[in-house]
Amino acid sequence: MTDSFGSLRDLTLGAGVYRIAHLPALEARGFDLSRLPFSLRILLENLLRREDGRSVTPDDIEAICNWQPDAAPSQEIAFMPSRVLLQDFTGVPAVADLAAMRDAMRDLGGDPRKINPLQPAELVIDHSVQVDEYGSAAAFLINAELEFERNQERYAFLRWGQSAFENFRVVPPDTGIVHQVNLEYLARVVMMGEGPAASDGVAWAYPDTLVGTDSHTTMVNGLGVLGWGVGGIEAEAAMLGQAVSMLVPQVVGFRLVGELKEGTTATDLVLTVTERLRAHGVVGKFVEFFGAGLGALTLADRATIANMAPEYGATCGIFPVDAATLGYLRLTGRDEAHVSAIEVYMKEQGLFHTAESPEASYTDVLELDLGDVVPSLAGPKRPQDRIALTDMKSQFERDLDGLVGGARSGGGGVATPAAPQVITEVSGSGDPGSHRTCTLTHGSVVIAAITSCTNTSNPSVMVAAGLVAKRAAELGLETQPWVKTSLAPGSKVVTEYLEAAGLTPYLDQLGFHLVGYGCTTCIGNSGPLRPEISAAVREGDLVACSVLSGNRNFEGRISPDVRANYLASPPLVVAYAIAGRVDIDLYNEPLAEIDGAPIYLRDIWPSQQEIAEAVGVVDSTMFERHYADVFAGDERWNGLDTPEGDNYAWDPESTYVRQPPFFSGISAEPTPVEDVAGARVLAVLGDSVTTDHISPAGAIKASSPAGDYLTGHGVPLSSFNSYGSRRGNHEVMMRGTFANIRLRNLMVPGVEGGFTRHLPEGEQMSIYDAAMKYQDEGISQVVLAGREYGTGSSRDWAAKGPALQGVRAVIARSYERIHRSNLVGMGIAPLEFLADESVASLGLDGEGIFSVTGLEAAASGEFSPRPRVSVTATAADGAQTEFEAVLRIDTPQEAEYYRHGGILCYVLRTLAAE
Repeated sequence: MTDSFGSLRDLTLGAGVYRIAHLPALEARGFDLSRLPFSLRILLENLLRREDGRSVTPDDIEAICNWQPDAAPSQEIAFMPSRVLLQDFTGVPAVADLAAMRDAMRDLGGDPRKINPLQPAELVIDHSVQVDEYGSAAAFLINAELEFERNQERYAFLRWGQSAFENFRVVPPDTGIVHQVNLEYLARVVMMGEGPAASDGVAWAYPDTLVGTDSHTTMVNGLGVLGWGVGGIEAEAAMLGQAVSMLVPQVVGFRLVGELKEGTTATDLVLTVTERLRAHGVVGKFVEFFGAGLGALTLADRATIANMAPEYGATCGIFPVDAATLGYLRLTGRDEAHVSAIEVYMKEQGLFHTAESPEASYTDVLELDLGDVVPSLAGPKRPQDRIALTDMKSQFERDLDGLVGGARSGGGGVATPAAPQVITEVSGSGDPGSHRTCTLTHGSVVIAAITSCTNTSNPSVMVAAGLVAKRAAELGLETQPWVKTSLAPGSKVVTEYLEAAGLTPYLDQLGFHLVGYGCTTCIGNSGPLRPEISAAVREGDLVACSVLSGNRNFEGRISPDVRANYLASPPLVVAYAIAGRVDIDLYNEPLAEIDGAPIYLRDIWPSQQEIAEAVGVVDSTMFERHYADVFAGDERWNGLDTPEGDNYAWDPESTYVRQPPFFSGISAEPTPVEDVAGARVLAVLGDSVTTDHISPAGAIKASSPAGDYLTGHGVPLSSFNSYGSRRGNHEVMMRGTFANIRLRNLMVPGVEGGFTRHLPEGEQMSIYDAAMKYQDEGISQVVLAGREYGTGSSRDWAAKGPALQGVRAVIARSYERIHRSNLVGMGIAPLEFLADESVASLGLDGEGIFSVTGLEAAASGEFSPRPRVSVTATAADGAQTEFEAVLRIDTPQEAEYYRHGGILCYVLRTLAAE
């Protein structure tokens, strides 16, 4: 490496001496770093430490030093994260790709062991537990047992990966949610001696940075750690030593002032922040929080806000390292010597925030007085659609027209009154042996879930839920018998402090028993409703609702029986479970009546002082105890029959883990990129199509291409599991692509689900069947879409699936950041309509034949960012519509990935040539 700025020096941290890239050395050369946002200073250190004249040049470093807040991003840099974080839904296909790359490396005559993580990669198994059993003391044990029965093949594969790959550790199931485990244990804040040493053998110290295969990796931004979610394919490349190619971003500052008022929670705050930032527009930008209000927020509050950066559209939502950070590290049982070293390092580097720190320059500045935050929910299908609790009843009534009717009205018909569905033999939470008769209507809450790392990492909202349950139970209130209740914390510490605060018995009494430690309802693992409830919802075509303390409420995600999903704080989840419906004014209407006396929400809501006193039971010994053996696992995990060897022995009969086809027959040199000619449109989609629409992570319908595949392989319906759990099998995932039950393809108006028309004859069929038929005919495909194409999770398969179906290009009005780069990473051209053009303005109906010219030149010639290409749509009568589109290949490195047919093929060829 080189040291053009004379920044390398040694720093004593505790008992050791470490090499650092000293940021003040740049100030000595005349650069004013105090004006830089903290997030950019971290990027600057990353480049300064890695300057080599090739991947990182002095110009790259000076570009950040001279960063102009208002300038459009133009400077490409190569960011190298310190580590990679994975969860099992995305981690299994990532490990499968690495295993397949080892096979391909062997076939190319190289050393398979070159395919190996070069930096720490940690995977937490948290996405596979499903809420099958609930409302009983045995729920956790039953769900954990079912989880192992369904997923032991996947888990054995991950255990093989843990032994076959270096620098790869796995946190076993039933331990916690990946982002909460990261916040409470895995995050280092400062890396000390974990990577390769300097040339003279001195260990490095540098800021902890990461990329993760889950969009909510940003939760750790609350701890001052810079990181964000990427697709599995980008994470795999990062593990293999490939830097993340990115443009130096714009940074939006969000000033917080004041403090939250009585009755409001961190959840209400994050829903307000999400609404404000999504409306402002921060896609592709960093968001950095600052201001006097930081002092009024706990570290857990900050993590709640950082967690939902994907919902407000930002790459990250970061808070600076300060005294609160150090306090949290001590609370969570981090080694005192390391915490002290963090303080010394951060202060030495100018990365430690105090009240006297000068305010940085930002691209834009938004401000929020915390005192203006009010109790809120968000829904019914987007996290940014905040609803003040006072308006919830009227807003649901307004939204009902667009929710009634499903396939009959295409989601936008006129609401028709539901025939109330009367159900008998439904047990209640207060007495499992009792049975009642109940009536379901539009607005009935059938799922109430305290779930997701967003809120279960925050003791204040968790004990608030327990206090609401306590007061409700003491007054004789019960949750309604048609509500599926669940408590799924993100770590075992949560259940310990709820127990220590004396709140667990009351949560249990209301049906909020522990169901598992993992990402449940938020990821679509809510499990089936009781058959009688499900039948009533479907027979009445009811708009049944869920209320969950999560971060995602997209269509079709939570449950196939639920049309309206609302994000809310844990205490509000308990309240709505008691009310049993969302069309209620919780300020003015009673939750219930006891002996003729009305009981209102205000009667059971705890004060801030009560919450603070209950949170006081949380101490560092709880974290030390539960994280002491976090990688050990139980007897089921350690008893798995695990394959051995450097290369995985693929089972051709497996329905969970199959050898990925992405490297089949790969050559040492890429084949030339060709323009698109004679393509058919697979789907015409509207605005805000999420990666859940493209690649579902929930239940697999029996009457679907994926269901047919599993049935054909002898898998009974009871063992289908979920799309997410089968992401290691490309056969299932390519059949699940565009199979979401709420997808609306404008080529089949009035129809919900993954359907299209195969052209030219116009026969309606599943999108998968049409894609396979086009492939048999030698016809490639394109997808047309609106704004914000690809928001959400399910990152890798939302690009891998279309690639396997034969999609060569997507033409949309705008893209979510990660999905755009993932399309490039799979060799799909992301095209963007010009500013004032769209599917509608150009009169595109999906009926014609499409050609795209300019792709070949863009991939083979000298790189030009965002070049324009020509698109021609030829109708059946020969009429042509010609227009230009922007090829959203933004950096020279992305152009290389595209030329190679994808990022993993590029990495494989690069490693094979070494």
